[in-house]
Amino acid sequence: MKALVVYDSFFGNTEKIAQAIGAALEPQMDVEVRRVGDVRPDQLTGLTLLIGGSPTRGFRPSPATSKLLKGIPKNGLQGVRVAAFDTRFTWDKIESSAAILAPLVKIFGYAAKRIADRLGKKGGELALSPEGFFVEDTEGPLLAGELERAADWARQIAVLCEGETR
Repeated sequence: MKALVVYDSFFGNTEKIAQAIGAALEPQMDVEVRRVGDVRPDQLTGLTLLIGGSPTRGFRPSPATSKLLKGIPKNGLQGVRVAAFDTRFTWDKIESSAAILAPLVKIFGYAAKRIADRLGKKGGELALSPEGFFVEDTEGPLLAGELERAADWARQIAVLCEGETR
């Protein structure tokens, strides 16, 4: 089984999550972890699993992540399991910041759901619900336990993919 974890990162937090996901998948899969700018849509062929991740920026994935997702051909992920993650603030942090932010988050959401939706529109089959991993502030750091939580999430995905290939 071949897996690719594609991520974008501004301050290194999303990269750390991507690396933890990749390390957790390695026992079950041949896995690569690559920054979104180093991946072309044609490199997505032959995958069993594609996981995309981005920081949430303005309720969306990064522009580089969006560009890659738009470049995937229609049905280009047919037969590929997909998953999506982002890095974001905790709900407590959102509620305690600007009064307008919480209602906007409720309306527009986070990057992971947008990534998952786009991967699904390209033919991918969602392995698990999109997941968010928490940062303390805009530049981080990640909250304690988030790397372990990311590894656990990845292991759940690996078990689901393994069960399908038997």
